[in-house]
Amino acid sequence: MPTDVACLCATARAASRELTRRYDAALRPAGLRTTQLSLLSRLEDDGPLPVSRLAARLGLDRTSVTRELQVLAGRGLVAVEAAHDRRTRVVSLTTAGADALAGAWPHWEAAQAAALAGLGGARTARLLADLRAVAALAETAP
Repeated sequence: MPTDVACLCATARAASRELTRRYDAALRPAGLRTTQLSLLSRLEDDGPLPVSRLAARLGLDRTSVTRELQVLAGRGLVAVEAAHDRRTRVVSLTTAGADALAGAWPHWEAAQAAALAGLGGARTARLLADLRAVAALAETAP
């Protein structure tokens, strides 16, 4: 690899791991991790969803989502039930899940504020625009 060019993938993964570590630490008192917060939030926004659609909406693979859902279902935060065709599993947010989500938001807000303070407003805006552009590459993939 040329020494004057950083690998986009490795740099993005390192940045993602660091942000995830910080948000997970902030969410720890609420008993949730960042991915779990995203799952619960998506269910709150969209209502019950098939597992495959939930995974697609979050940009995650179905296996990872299924693993997280097992944990959340075990804690009573989501319900996973067979759909009418019995092959499809539909996930819904429980009352306990909605309560956990509401309790987690102040912790997420603290993590968000810390990240914004560390990066600054202008850099954050540029970063978000750049990340959205990278995410849009998925729409043009073969």
